[in-house]
Amino acid sequence: MSKILLVEDDMEISTMLKNFLTTEKFEVITAYDGKSALDRFFSDSFSLVLLDLMIPQISGMEVMEKIRENSTVPIIIISAKDTDSDKTLGLGLGADDYITKPFSVTEVLARIKANIRRTTQYAASATEQQPILQTGNLVMHLNEYSVTKNGCKIELTSKEFEILKLLLQNPKKVYTKEQIYSLVWNDTYYGDENAVNVHISRLRNKIEDNPREPQYVITVWGIGYKLGGVK
Repeated sequence: MSKILLVEDDMEISTMLKNFLTTEKFEVITAYDGKSALDRFFSDSFSLVLLDLMIPQISGMEVMEKIRENSTVPIIIISAKDTDSDKTLGLGLGADDYITKPFSVTEVLARIKANIRRTTQYAASATEQQPILQTGNLVMHLNEYSVTKNGCKIELTSKEFEILKLLLQNPKKVYTKEQIYSLVWNDTYYGDENAVNVHISRLRNKIEDNPREPQYVITVWGIGYKLGGVK
């Protein structure tokens, strides 16, 4: 049974989500403020974190930063903050997905299942395939679910890992943002480019020598992205 950490200070929303997810066979651990959220996270093991941003004691953004310093567990933000800048900031700090309030519980369920399924598939495929994907000094070890550059490990979130894996496995293919979103998020693309743009930017910041002049993840203007021919 997958275990979810639900961080939400609104008791009504928290209870509704917990009851619904429990009926869907998830184990749900709740926290109502940032401090208790971190205490619970680091004292247990979770498949996914549902995180509200506007919570007392320690903000949701700070909670996410602390988690990301130690873990690549999928994080889905649930927030009333619905501007593009809010979404960009949340995704940029390490969230895998962003759902705005008010929301449908069925949408939340679909996003949870998609994120957990990807994480599970990574582990399964790594065990089965055992290969190494490489370009230049960048090496992806599928059996270890890890990436190294010049022998040094790079910490990637699950979506950053999958975007890079997609490009490494198909080095000559140019992917549109719609294709990347559909394949990585396993969801229908509705024209919101923020998620793809932010994750590409974050990935470049981690793997490129100079993110402003990328060599690994190349923009094909007017189309999308492809793997670069590293010099």
